[in-house]
Amino acid sequence: MPEPTVEPANTVLIVTGSTLGAEAYDRPTAYGLARALGSLLGPGGLSVGVCSDVWYLNQAGLRSRPAISVGGPGVNAFTAYLADRLPSAYVVDGDFVVQADLDFEDVLAACWGTTHAGTAVAVTAFRDRYAAGFARAALACGALPA
Repeated sequence: MPEPTVEPANTVLIVTGSTLGAEAYDRPTAYGLARALGSLLGPGGLSVGVCSDVWYLNQAGLRSRPAISVGGPGVNAFTAYLADRLPSAYVVDGDFVVQADLDFEDVLAACWGTTHAGTAVAVTAFRDRYAAGFARAALACGALPA
């Protein structure tokens, strides 16, 4: 049976850092977010994939697609890129930040904490407060033509 292919043009990407800590702690958190977001996007809609910041940032064609960065700017280069480009939507000083333009004109978000545990709390806050709006905006973007 052939392996299914992941078509980035039809995928919302959740981007994690590629450090050992990010791989050990943030990637599992990102997979949980991917499952939650996948249920919001529904069957036959966009798929959700998890990838590293190195891969994402080296694929210029992906930058117009919906994406969520998971992990702080010290462990995730995509978060570092977004840090001064997205407004803060929800902040607990010294613990975590959720960044997103809540109109989702740019369907991007960053969820990060000062620790990996703080990042997990940020992801939960994003999932509970903003994921439904993000999913609606991602679906409105649709898939890119093949």
